Amino acid sequence: MKKYEAVFILDMRKVEDEGKAFSEEFAQNIQGWGGSVTESVAMGRKQFAREIEKRKAGIYWNYILELDPLKVKEIRDKYRLDERIVRMLIISFERPEQVRSTMNVAPDITE
Repeated sequence: MKKYEAVFILDMRKVEDEGKAFSEEFAQNIQGWGGSVTESVAMGRKQFAREIEKRKAGIYWNYILELDPLKVKEIRDKYRLDERIVRMLIISFERPEQVRSTMNVAPDITE
């Protein structure tokens, strides 16, 4: 099993409850593929620097997960056409142990 970091930007118009239901569904799918979600952090609503598909903001979720490398393609295929997702990024997680996580930092909410 390899460790990955996944970031999802959800469409605010198509997701209720700030994406909590999506997050639970995602964790269940990862477990169904034989992996595990070790961290799940809601990063809140953020404005985009440029519009993405006529959207000006989105709801960000960040996950740290352990999964078989062959299953990452299945994740991308499953969520690629999901209407709730504006953007998705899955990368290999290679942070050294002594570097503190930035995931525990409160989201910057400016209005």
